[in-house]
Amino acid sequence: MAQLYFYYSAMNAGKSTSLLQSAYNYQERGMKVQLYTVAFDDRFAQGKIASRIGLESEADLFTDQTNLFEDVAVKQKQHKLSCIFIDEAQFLTRQQVKQCLQIVDKLNIPVLAYGLRTDFKGETFEGSHYLLAWADKMNELKTICHCGRKANFVAKLDGNGNVLQEGAQIEIGGNERYESLCRKHYCEKTDFYTN
Repeated sequence: MAQLYFYYSAMNAGKSTSLLQSAYNYQERGMKVQLYTVAFDDRFAQGKIASRIGLESEADLFTDQTNLFEDVAVKQKQHKLSCIFIDEAQFLTRQQVKQCLQIVDKLNIPVLAYGLRTDFKGETFEGSHYLLAWADKMNELKTICHCGRKANFVAKLDGNGNVLQEGAQIEIGGNERYESLCRKHYCEKTDFYTN
């Protein structure tokens, strides 16, 4: 029976690498998969999922207007799909997470969603919020803070490496813009306890 999986972490834990490896495993066995990534993330090129270690694959784009259930249903009629993979799943809307559930329940296709749990303020993204609430299975992918502890917070940095506490929730960037920190170091650099 198909299920909705949510693989979450702070930045730089290998979410895209894990996604690409899992998709490859399906493809190596002759199974057809469908990959999605958010349209506004063009760090590596639009329509591409890429990992920091050099793995990459083409992917269909989703925006907040994309109906994932309808898109997958059309593709399923063209060729049998064995699994759906979604990178940057924190950017899914509430309705799109429901559409992922429909893919699982009505089309019997597993959906593996990979994304951040929280933003730079320690708040959940909309997609992460509903994936944490509704996914059948959740797996935390771990990364470490500079001190060696598990990193579970993401700090947003300005051009000089200073931690920012205000600004837009969604702002694309990599290591030059974000740093994964343990709770202790995140709280030392922000007003998390008092805000």
